[in-house]
Order: sequence, then C-alpha cells, then structure tokens
Amino acid sequence: MARKYILLLLILPFLPFVTNAQEIYDTQQNIYDESKGIVYNREFTVDLKLHTNGYSLGVNIAQLKTFYRTRFVNIELGEIKHPKEFRQSFDFQTPAASRVSRAFVFGKQNNFLVLRAGLGEKRYFSEKAKRKGLAVGISYEGGPSLGLLKPYYLELVRSVEQGNFDNFIIRSEKYSESNANLFLDISRIYGSSGFSRGLGEVGIRPGLHGKFAVHFDWGAFDEFVKAIEAGVMVDAFFQKVPIMVESPQVPNTENSPLFINLYVNLQLGKRW
Repeated sequence: MARKYILLLLILPFLPFVTNAQEIYDTQQNIYDESKGIVYNREFTVDLKLHTNGYSLGVNIAQLKTFYRTRFVNIELGEIKHPKEFRQSFDFQTPAASRVSRAFVFGKQNNFLVLRAGLGEKRYFSEKAKRKGLAVGISYEGGPSLGLLKPYYLELVRSVEQGNFDNFIIRSEKYSESNANLFLDISRIYGSSGFSRGLGEVGIRPGLHGKFAVHFDWGAFDEFVKAIEAGVMVDAFFQKVPIMVESPQVPNTENSPLFINLYVNLQLGKRW
C-alpha cells in the first residue's frame, strides 16, 4: 500500500505536462478535424483528362505537406488536335484493296502528341473535409513540354497510266510539296493509313505548359482518392506547330505555337 502512495506522489507533478501534450499539436501537420497526428504522407494518382481539342493520360506522385496543401510531380502524355479537324469516312471498298477504307481528316499534315512534366500544388479553401466529406480547393501546375510531330499518312489513289482512271494503285503517302495537289484532292483519298504509320519519323517541338483548375475531392481522408478537376491549360511552343496544311484548299487552318484548352480531369489513386 505504501508503494502505491509513493508511486502516486511521483506521478502527480507530471500530470499537467501529460495533459498539455495531449491537447497541443502542430496545426501544420497533415491531420483531419478530430485527429491528433498525421494520417497520410504520400499520394499516387492517375489522371484521365479530356480537353477542348484532345485528351491525355498522366500520373501524379504527391507529398501531403499539411492538411490543406499537397505538392505533386505530374507526368502525362496526350494529343492536341487542330480546332478545324473534321473526321470523315467514305466507307467503300475497291477491287484493289481487301478492306473498307479508314476514316480520315482532310488537310491534316501531322499528329501532335505532347509529353508534359511539371511541379504543382493542390490547396484547399479550408481544412480538408471530415472523412467521407467533400473538400474544395484549387490545383495549379507548370513545367516543360516536349511536342512530338508524327507525319499523317493517307492512302491515295494513283493512276498507273497517265489519264487512265480504270487502272490505278493505292499508295500510302505523307504530305509534301511534290504531292500537294494529290494529297489535297478529296476525290483521290481512299482513307487514312492508320496511326502506326510514320512512327519512325517523329519530329520534336520543345515548349512550356501551365494548368489551373478548381479541385473537388470526395473523402479527402480516404485511403483511395476520388477527385474531379475542371480548369484551363496552356501549351506554348517555341515554333509554330504544323498540324494542318496551310493552303487555300484547306480554308481557315492557320497553325499556331500556342494552344489554350478547357479541360475536365478524373483523378483516381491511393494515399498512404
């Protein structure tokens, strides 16, 4: 019994410090409403993005700095299309070919793929919502871009003999000054040659990009990430990007080094 009283006397002076340690915590830590301590430190998400003139797929590797700020590295690959692109198809078959013609874009010169890498942050307007709640904030990111120009091939109908339209061949060709009249003659187009054609002839256009979006996160403290973003993205390259042929036969198709697009992004992933 005496030992119990002695132990109690030794503990009593330290009780105020124990109580304070339980009540006081660093508000800069990644904590949620009724928790005392870090819930998650890392986040990995996949982006599925649709924008005004194309699409992209990407990944984000993030560090949760505080309960209202997440810093991330983004890598994504996507395609930018010219606003004047119009996909069409004749859907016919000739004795010279054993398949139906593919859909094509008249006047298209190159496919334009963009590889983006950037640093960004997500910031919430207030403390993250409680578990299963909705957190609303903003997301912004920027960095270098690498544009990849892949020649666009068409299957063109060529006469074997000059003036003899009954004897012809179908040949896969990309645009050049020497075949401009044939490439831009819609009556001579059988269809596109498919995306794989021209992969060995890719050209490079370096540039920069930036994004800004409103971010909606369902269950900001869930293990699994479920978020949607809606915003604007800008891609700027150091040279004009020749996606379409600039010709009177293809009106209103001026190429540009600058692309501004609205986008919607579905973000799925995991925290730990």
